[in-house]
Amino acid sequence: MNNACKLILTALLAVTSINAHASDDGLMHTTDVLCFLPDATALGLAIAKHDTEGLKQLGLSTATCLAVNYGLELCIKKERPDGTGCHAFPSTHTAVAFNGSTFLMKRYGWKWGVPAYVVSTFVAWGRVKTDRHDWWDVLGGAAIGAGSAFIFTRPFMGNTDVAICPTTFGDRAYGLTATIQF
Repeated sequence: MNNACKLILTALLAVTSINAHASDDGLMHTTDVLCFLPDATALGLAIAKHDTEGLKQLGLSTATCLAVNYGLELCIKKERPDGTGCHAFPSTHTAVAFNGSTFLMKRYGWKWGVPAYVVSTFVAWGRVKTDRHDWWDVLGGAAIGAGSAFIFTRPFMGNTDVAICPTTFGDRAYGLTATIQF
């Protein structure tokens, strides 16, 4: 496991242990912050890798995620379980978190995706635990976030070298040999 994964997991465990005895209000504020962690990690990683294509993909998936999410909230007007408003379905916090997690998984692999999905799942659980949403709300948000990232994200190839060379096989067979180094 790389250092970034260890850092993310350590931060999540620290927040989780702090909230084990915290009020629902503290948990709600924690999910308010943690929902941005996967996207912030994705942004920072794309910048660090000079991955301009990844930045475009992250921007498109996040914009799509938010547009669909807010559009559905305006149309559906489902009341929150705690009675604080009628923007329960789908969960924006969960959608944003799962958008970043899915981007990290598809673009940079499981070493980045799995810890991000742990954070996103914690956010979804926290939103239900604090009665801001029910399970259908967070499942809808997760589907929108993950779906948006699936549509726009392609795997990062980094410094990939491709060589195609003509080849002969004996006296009568000719072809091409392709070599990919990554």
